Amino acid sequence: QVHLVESGGGSVQAGGSLRLSCTPSGYTYSSNCLAWFRQAPGKEREAVAGIYTGDNSTVYVDSERGRFTVTTDNGANTLYLHISSLKTEDTALYYCAASRRRLIRCGARLLASHFSDWGQGTQVTVSS
Repeated sequence: QVHLVESGGGSVQAGGSLRLSCTPSGYTYSSNCLAWFRQAPGKEREAVAGIYTGDNSTVYVDSERGRFTVTTDNGANTLYLHISSLKTEDTALYYCAASRRRLIRCGARLLASHFSDWGQGTQVTVSS
């Protein structure tokens, strides 16, 4: 049985930083795309960043968002999202997701429909 469990969320003051973690189990993502999505109340779910486990290449939906860094532990497939200089606009429920597609890299567009395995989400709340 496949599970993805997020952690690391919480209430953070604007300007601070945090690191979210996602630990998969039940499947080995050796040549797959892992990604982070987020959804704020009243807004559509949006992709944030993805990483290809084969070579750790990354894709960021918004290349100007240098505050976001996605990494992975290739040994354990643990997925991380580091966010710095947090803003109130970053407040959202953050999801990790994994695709089982045979890939050589994550696509430029991270489409939710391409990801089969999802976590339950971890809440990030940024206060001013």
